[in-house]
Amino acid sequence: MVTEVMVRIGELAERSGVSVRSLRYYEEQGLLEAHRSGSGQRHYRESAIDRVRLIRMLHAAGLSSRTIAELLPYVEARATTPESRARLRAERDRIDAEITALTLSRDRLDALILTSAHPASGCTWIAEPSAKAGAGAAM
Repeated sequence: MVTEVMVRIGELAERSGVSVRSLRYYEEQGLLEAHRSGSGQRHYRESAIDRVRLIRMLHAAGLSSRTIAELLPYVEARATTPESRARLRAERDRIDAEITALTLSRDRLDALILTSAHPASGCTWIAEPSAKAGAGAAM
């Protein structure tokens, strides 16, 4: 019987690049399993290092903890199903929609920046400082 090496929460945090708080959160969300010592300290299998790195990558890709929890069994089994692939495609489509919305917002900001950079543009909120002072005094 091969016994897997166990690491304490601080070591797992350091080796996986996340905070101890994040590890506790992952555990609360069912993404990570901790074993407790007799004194209640959390211990994790050394393989949890790779799991935490995967969780971080999936979070960074915009997946929710719930979605990650649904997909992890397939990832760990190195097997996919039509349902898991459909779920991944749906997440990709959601991210694409967010990118489209963010791009539109950026384009609007660019237009606003361009318009506001030129006093002759007619943009009333960038009046000359002396005009603003006079308008403020009249209020």
